[in-house]
Amino acid sequence: MKSLLYKTLIALFLGGVIMSCEDTLVVESQSSLDESVIFSNPSLAEGAVAGIIHSFGETNSYRGRFILYYGMNTDTEVTHSLKDVDGDKARLSNYNTNVNNGQMNSDNNAWAKFYEGIERANVAIRGLRAYGDVENDPFMAQLLGEVLTLRAVVYNDLLRAWGDVPARFEPVSAESVYLPRADRDIIYKQLLADLEEAADLVAWPNGSPTTSSSERINKAFVKGLRARLALAAGGYGQRPDGIRKSTDPDLSTEKMYAIAKQECMDIIESGSAELETFEGVFRSFHRETFEAGKEILWEIPFDAGRGRVIFDLGVRHTTTDKYTGQNRGGNNGPNPAIYYEYEEGDVRRDVSVVPYEWTNGVQVPSNLNRLYFGKYRYEWLFEEAGRRVEAPNDDGLNFIYMRYSDVLLMAAEAINELDGPAAAAPYLREVRERAFPDHPEKVEALMNEATASKAAFFDAIVDERALEFVGEKLRKADLIRWNLLGSKLAESAEKLEQLELRQGKYADLPAKIYFRTAEDGETVEIYGLNFGDTDAEGAALGYPEEKTWKMEGEGDLVTYWNALYRGDPDNQQYWPIWQVFLDASNGMLSNDGYGY
Repeated sequence: MKSLLYKTLIALFLGGVIMSCEDTLVVESQSSLDESVIFSNPSLAEGAVAGIIHSFGETNSYRGRFILYYGMNTDTEVTHSLKDVDGDKARLSNYNTNVNNGQMNSDNNAWAKFYEGIERANVAIRGLRAYGDVENDPFMAQLLGEVLTLRAVVYNDLLRAWGDVPARFEPVSAESVYLPRADRDIIYKQLLADLEEAADLVAWPNGSPTTSSSERINKAFVKGLRARLALAAGGYGQRPDGIRKSTDPDLSTEKMYAIAKQECMDIIESGSAELETFEGVFRSFHRETFEAGKEILWEIPFDAGRGRVIFDLGVRHTTTDKYTGQNRGGNNGPNPAIYYEYEEGDVRRDVSVVPYEWTNGVQVPSNLNRLYFGKYRYEWLFEEAGRRVEAPNDDGLNFIYMRYSDVLLMAAEAINELDGPAAAAPYLREVRERAFPDHPEKVEALMNEATASKAAFFDAIVDERALEFVGEKLRKADLIRWNLLGSKLAESAEKLEQLELRQGKYADLPAKIYFRTAEDGETVEIYGLNFGDTDAEGAALGYPEEKTWKMEGEGDLVTYWNALYRGDPDNQQYWPIWQVFLDASNGMLSNDGYGY
């Protein structure tokens, strides 16, 4: 896909289909002959896929806005700007968002780019249905399935971030330039139908040359996305009349769990995906071989000169060094409390949560208020792919959209609700066993506790998804659909305060950390991060350096835990539609009922 993304043929697709005109998508007049040429030719039609993905990589689309800002300030993930509580960056995450936010209120921002991608998908769907001979041509059928799925990806993220949004499933016409928000139930039902169709059109991973890459859409991902959408459709969410589930009988919780169960079981029984070791999946991700049939079901592809995943989310390098020509990383990071939720022996902790940064090519401890997502690392990109990032603002690493472990945990959640914990247990166990390869007794203890009741199993799923997906931007949507956003944030704020004050379960943690550089000259060795460590033992080690391990600093105007959220999270579960788009909507759009 790296080469597909910027093929010259996308100019043929983009040049005469859509242009931007004063914040509004308009369609240029185009003869049916043009579409008949483009969408009857496999090479030209493939440019439709590239055209949609091109919208993902635009400066203020997924690349520089959505991946960075969506989903922050939960019990697992925070923005490192959170202490600047009235700044635009902090307000995108602290449930006090402003409709004229300087990071988002522009006509080329994520909202516009998402609808640009949808429009390109709508044109391609129309063209492929009319001229692609998808009933007889497997490759053209694959392309139609990909386009239907990419449209569903964009709508999934619109729904996650904005709640009810305009429903555009046909190319824009003069009559449909201005649309109001639609009830999200209408969109969910369309997407569920689209993905059911798409699953019949695309091949399993490695089932065709196209699906040999995790950058291209395959049947396992389509089914996984349909399961994810079903769980959201059957769950809670803020609506203009309050937080509730859908009242549409077609989207009942039981029916949505049934869809999620079936889709996940289809993937599991297909044998088309598998768990890798936890560190291994992220190292192979940095290898950039895009091998399908492993744990990553689909990743948003960025060209080598686009994408800011490590730049924004990765382990920070404060200076350039042999691993990177960028001194970047770490605009977001793990909620400090999550580090202490991992049990001893859980191999996910040190991959997911990194307590150091790099300076002059050497690891040095950060601070308790500035931890990093270890799933994204310049050093792994260098070690695994042999690629040193040289561009000033982009690193080119893709973004993982779905892993097989998500399928297993969705299956466990759905089966528990429908059939009880005993039937669901094998799928939770598989994830748990990967997390504790050397501690089977911990796996057994968790499983015994989880299978005691349906409620206990649900609680175990809530906890396991927190530990599994740190830094992957799934948590906020999970908490919303479970109606746990406000309560989990309040719980997290309490934990953060106790952690800083060394109270409650944190009472025996050392006040300081003690550290030295290992013999390799770059790796930091830190004592004092774990339960059972003590200041007395740390001081006795004779390490040359020590520092107080805390979140707060002198002169702070607001405590870390009070900066986590400034408004009622359940009154602002979603972002507002930004002012520039309200102004350009001919009065059709508003934020009424969403806390703005």
